[in-house]
Amino acid sequence: MNQLTTLEVTQWNQPHDAEKTRQVTRELEAGNILFLPRLNFILNHDEARFLAPRWSDGKSKNVSYDPNAAQIRHTSAQDDDRRQLAAMMARYSERARELVMSLCPGYALHLHSGLTSFRPVETRGRESSRRKDDSRLHVDAFASRPNHGMRILRVFCNVNPHGAPRVWELGEPFEAVAQRFRSRVPRQWPGSARLLERLRITKGYRSAYDHVMLSLHDQAKLDNGYQINAPKTRVEFPAHSTWLVFTDRVMHAALAGQFVLEQTFYLPVAAMQDERYSPLRILEALYQRQLV
Repeated sequence: MNQLTTLEVTQWNQPHDAEKTRQVTRELEAGNILFLPRLNFILNHDEARFLAPRWSDGKSKNVSYDPNAAQIRHTSAQDDDRRQLAAMMARYSERARELVMSLCPGYALHLHSGLTSFRPVETRGRESSRRKDDSRLHVDAFASRPNHGMRILRVFCNVNPHGAPRVWELGEPFEAVAQRFRSRVPRQWPGSARLLERLRITKGYRSAYDHVMLSLHDQAKLDNGYQINAPKTRVEFPAHSTWLVFTDRVMHAALAGQFVLEQTFYLPVAAMQDERYSPLRILEALYQRQLV
């Protein structure tokens, strides 16, 4: 499987002609990863000190920053350190948005910023339950944050100062995963979505789409046989490289790596260049009914 589309991009806001952006957007939506080996997020001298595990709070897998509320969480940093770490992550969020806007300008009016993450701790060897273990093949879906079919687009940058790569495995196409686990998706009981919302277990109403996607996420991660035998390809993203991927469509697992920045964006299906590539439309065709 060749799921990488390599782009010679060296600036976060580099201009591209209309035909290039149409092609790039098509490949991204179709399930390819846009790989930018020469695009790095440069940390200034003061920010370089944050490339150490001690800035994690020791409880979460990443430091998180909310660019909409300008709030940082899950870090041990205090006072000036906390403000400077937040400023670094805010700057990365802005650069990531510029990158998406330059490569996929059709998304400009519709892209919503989610959380910014910084992962200062080594991924390999991190203890976790199977359902939460990101080293197992999965598509992204959220237990507590329903998104009603909105696409999940993520921009990663490996800022490892020691030259270590971020190591992933890529799995089979989304259509194959949906077919494989369809019979294991449990029924969504009438009234359950409203109850979860009322009890504040979910931040909003869990649609039929969210129910199916979360089930696919869980069933794939919990199936040891699938994790061992599923077709997969190992990919190493070198230090100082950047990549973009719709993680709700691409089966992926993060096996190793440290010091990665990540920006999450949400995109309405209607804003896509071709809606047929969205998990929502694929699942609706499979189930022969609307899911939102």
